[in-house]
Amino acid sequence: MNCMRRIFPLLLFPFLAMMATKGAEPVRPVSEHLRIICTTDVHGNYFPYDFIHNVDGEGSLARIYNYVQEERRRYGADNVLLLDAGDILQGQPPAYHSNYVDTTSVHVCADVMNYMGYDAATIGNHDVETGHKVYDRWVGQCRFPILAANVMGCRGEPYWKPYVIVEKGGLRIAVLGLLTPAIPQWLPENLWSGLLFHDMVAAARRYMPEIRREADFVVGLFHSGMGSLPSGTTYFMGDENATQAVARLVPGFDIIFCGHDHRRADTTVVNIVGCEIPVLNAGPSAHFVASATIHTHCPTSACTMRQQVKEETGVRASITHELIDIRGQEPERAFMRHFRKRIKAVKDYSSQKLATNPAPLSSRDAFFGPSPFVDYIHTLQLQLTGADISFAAPLGFDATLPEGILHMGDMFTLYPFENRLYVMRLTGREIKDFLEYSYAGWIRQQAADNVGNAESHLLNFRSTTPLPDPSEHWKLLAVPSFNFDSAAGLRYVVDVTRPHGERVIVECLADGRPFSPDSTYSVALNSYRGNGGGGHLTEGACIPREKLSDRIVWSTPLDLRHYMAEALRRDGTIRARTLDHWRFVPKDIVQPLVQRDRKILFPQDF
Repeated sequence: MNCMRRIFPLLLFPFLAMMATKGAEPVRPVSEHLRIICTTDVHGNYFPYDFIHNVDGEGSLARIYNYVQEERRRYGADNVLLLDAGDILQGQPPAYHSNYVDTTSVHVCADVMNYMGYDAATIGNHDVETGHKVYDRWVGQCRFPILAANVMGCRGEPYWKPYVIVEKGGLRIAVLGLLTPAIPQWLPENLWSGLLFHDMVAAARRYMPEIRREADFVVGLFHSGMGSLPSGTTYFMGDENATQAVARLVPGFDIIFCGHDHRRADTTVVNIVGCEIPVLNAGPSAHFVASATIHTHCPTSACTMRQQVKEETGVRASITHELIDIRGQEPERAFMRHFRKRIKAVKDYSSQKLATNPAPLSSRDAFFGPSPFVDYIHTLQLQLTGADISFAAPLGFDATLPEGILHMGDMFTLYPFENRLYVMRLTGREIKDFLEYSYAGWIRQQAADNVGNAESHLLNFRSTTPLPDPSEHWKLLAVPSFNFDSAAGLRYVVDVTRPHGERVIVECLADGRPFSPDSTYSVALNSYRGNGGGGHLTEGACIPREKLSDRIVWSTPLDLRHYMAEALRRDGTIRARTLDHWRFVPKDIVQPLVQRDRKILFPQDF
């Protein structure tokens, strides 16, 4: 049942379709349309240039702006609503440059979004990751509201606006923002100090009654993935990806736009009162936009769109929705002229020479054992901290550092996130359990006699059916690869024939010292993991989340990428090699599985 509340009065009062507005002469029916365009997970892709790889970029807000302007000319500027669903302050170098290098100019993201005429945006977790100094500055410079109805200040007041009412096309459009509440599980408290993150469903229920009284049409704008569809009372309070739960459990939304999980979606959810709610996710990197059109048809020319809705004058209405691929759009020319100085400043920054790389480095090998790519991160973490052990994962699914001169832009390939570097105190037993948890998500248990079994796989796949775009093969994995932590400073094997809890067999520390479950060691790891991200410390090592901060003995004040760049600049040459501190065993079972799974994950290698 497709419920268009407040916009389908004809279904309730069919006789009204025969009536004309009092005093108006009968005329031909007229149609009006309201267009909604939503971006999400832009991750710094403001300009049509990949500053990391020094090539033209496929997506960008510059291309989207061309599309938006076309729609404004087609429907009228007053009939187009432009929204963003978060994670726009982190990713490509333009964001980083404005976050931490040029901190005196208007933030480039505020500048771009103001220029484009955004009507509202929801903040994302990677926006919060930039720290108060950055996102408070950005919010203050945006000429449109930043939303998050489930984020409160320390006194219980909303830190950002819960929702906004926007007048478009004669309609009062309410936009309610929600943010994934899992941020305290991922980020150091200093980045979100003074903020309280509440459950999304509860926040939506709180504000929906007053929104429905004030607005004609309700839009959800969520930085939270689709997640699973709750059945009855099975919804998990505080779920990271709760968009479908909100759509189902909170009646009142007419359409929902979401993001966060980087999975494009154009679907509908039937809520608990039987209404079909469109739910759209444009996916990452400004390659697509989510687009919806409210079609209204009035039997007379005398009623405005809002009168059609509020006064039940016989309007028929419907919503159409789709994802639009904007990669073929040309960058908007006036946009490019306006930001040419900004673009040059970022190009100059990202092209700074750091070091020489004697051979290409790829993250692809890291899925199947030790690799120079991840082991170089381990080496840097151990050098920077002097810790006994390092934990690290391949944060880029398919990342390559080219041979030759490395530039500042290459640091965003080596380390794509603004994580800090921590040193924590962990027992040997907790370290072993951490690794058991990591490999449980990474690999499958193998039968000892499965050599040649075509149905067996080393990796823990969600699906083995190839996707049209191999760069999206990360979606085939059951667990994101940024959770595939290995260790350095520790010699161990992972026996793929053994069950979870018995796979990781530790021999000794890398320097030959004995390793004891009861001893305490210093461990270098990123702040995402150190705050409980991925569950390795909380579910794997069984450390209570509230006790994690007690284990942190040292932290970098700036992001890890900054210190990696300093080390490269100092060394002059990247000395990446495989440390061979661990391996998958037995070899005769693992080798054929590696070949099979590499063809699935990276078919371009064959």
